[in-house]
Amino acid sequence: MVGLTTYLDRAQTGVWDVSAGFLPAAYFQGVTLAGGVAVLLPPQPVDAQIADRVLDGLDALVITGGKDIDPGVYGQVRHPATEEPGRDRDAWELALVEAALRRGLPVLGICRGAQVLNVAFGGTLHQHLPDVIGHSGHRAGNAVFTTLPVRTVPGTRLAALLGESCDARCYHHQAIAEVGRGLVVSAWDADGVVEGLELPGDNFVVAVQWHPEESLDDLRLFAAVVDAARAYADARVSTVGGN
Repeated sequence: MVGLTTYLDRAQTGVWDVSAGFLPAAYFQGVTLAGGVAVLLPPQPVDAQIADRVLDGLDALVITGGKDIDPGVYGQVRHPATEEPGRDRDAWELALVEAALRRGLPVLGICRGAQVLNVAFGGTLHQHLPDVIGHSGHRAGNAVFTTLPVRTVPGTRLAALLGESCDARCYHHQAIAEVGRGLVVSAWDADGVVEGLELPGDNFVVAVQWHPEESLDDLRLFAAVVDAARAYADARVSTVGGN
């Protein structure tokens, strides 16, 4: 059972134009194609107890893409190019990540999800990447994804999963700045932008700045989180059985 966080935004379908929780289908198709069962987790009021109850029914957590995180969460003033924050989603995802980490639940972060993971560990973000690297090649605009070559860091879990390099489908104007305490960089691009993060150790905590759901002919990341979820579920059953 793999939980995926969702958007909370305006949505139009037929005659309806309403506030809605939604997620592009490619995300949960990645999970199901890899053999998992997808559960959608829309933003809602949250505290530690609620987050724990939600995670009681899950074997892994995927923090998905979306709008910019409120820069106040990581101690910065909002840049003019930073989107109006969705603080309800920020609070929801940070609470889920913190609860997941406490219990050793497998976590995969995708794009915004990598940034949420970094902020959860006390890291910061570049609010507008073109100011840092001088071009907007990581987000072409108009819903067009850019394909960039990414190199993994030897010895990391991401390198073991993907090899030395891969082509990454990118659509982001923000990126990791100061890496959160305890995390390690697991991938870079040619501009020196952090494209992957992970938590060293036995628990599966991996995040990528790109969008693997846009390339479902390559399910390695989704297969990895589903395999980790299966191992987590098996260990939980063994513990219950042992008691």
